[in-house]
Amino acid sequence: MKDMVVCILTNDRGNVMYVGVTNDLERRVREHQSGLVPGFTKKYNVRKLVYYDLAPDPEAAITREKQIKGWRREKKSALVETLNPRWEDLSA
Repeated sequence: MKDMVVCILTNDRGNVMYVGVTNDLERRVREHQSGLVPGFTKKYNVRKLVYYDLAPDPEAAITREKQIKGWRREKKSALVETLNPRWEDLSA
């Protein structure tokens, strides 16, 4: 089984954050970048991967995703900055 990944994506201006879970980070980011995913990420042009973290299994990933989604923006931003202080696109 593949590792699960919890990720945070944002738009170019960094004013919108999306938290998600996937078992194939490259594919999922590519889907967002090409606008194939309808809804929030397409509407707000969320295409820039700024944070990711591996989880050992789907249950742990979903638990972590829900935890992060419950945080205020400031705490999410601080998490991103632990891995990516310049908010660069990590998918490049």
